[in-house]
Amino acid sequence: MATKPPPPRPAPRLYLATPPVTDPAHLASDLPALLAAADVAAVLLRLTPADERGMIQRVKALAPVIQKAGAAVLLDGHFELVARGGADGANLTGIEAMQEAMPTLKPDRILGVGGLITRHDAMVAGEAGADYVLFGEPDANGERPSADAICERLDWWAELFEPPCVGYATTLDEAQMFAAAGADFVLVGDSIWQDSRGAHAALIEASQAIARGFLTSLAQATLTGG
Repeated sequence: MATKPPPPRPAPRLYLATPPVTDPAHLASDLPALLAAADVAAVLLRLTPADERGMIQRVKALAPVIQKAGAAVLLDGHFELVARGGADGANLTGIEAMQEAMPTLKPDRILGVGGLITRHDAMVAGEAGADYVLFGEPDANGERPSADAICERLDWWAELFEPPCVGYATTLDEAQMFAAAGADFVLVGDSIWQDSRGAHAALIEASQAIARGFLTSLAQATLTGG
């Protein structure tokens, strides 16, 4: 009896990082239309440094707007503020940060992990219960792997492991490449907010690039029988 082929993987979705937020008012007014323009699964809130109370107030101002649009709210670090701000989880950098946040966030909140330099780090994060692993984001010095290296890592992870993988894309070409390589989510940020046409047009174009990459991966899977 012939074996049944595995079902096709779901289409990758957008993961949008905000600009560093000091005053949430303008962003809160822009987000509903922006999140309605594309299939955004989650928003990563990047907060400028402030006292704890001030950061919580910013999260509380933005989280309901994002959640009403059907997207999850994750904090960039600051896992200790997740529950008090009404967020859904946090993205941490490195294994140590993940382990520190685990008792606070799990099992009820989302815990994503980046800063995974080696394959071993990524496997440790996945085995420890990370809800996703992030590849390709800049380090503290603003440096990141090549797009080809990020694609290789995404392809390796998607082929072998169950937790979702996220590719950090700085260009439309990268968004398409990472979607084709097996990313479950494509994280976009500064390239959206700095686009001269405006964030709305940029996000739509990023969504289209992801769709093209996904179609490419489906075509390749059909050709190879995968």
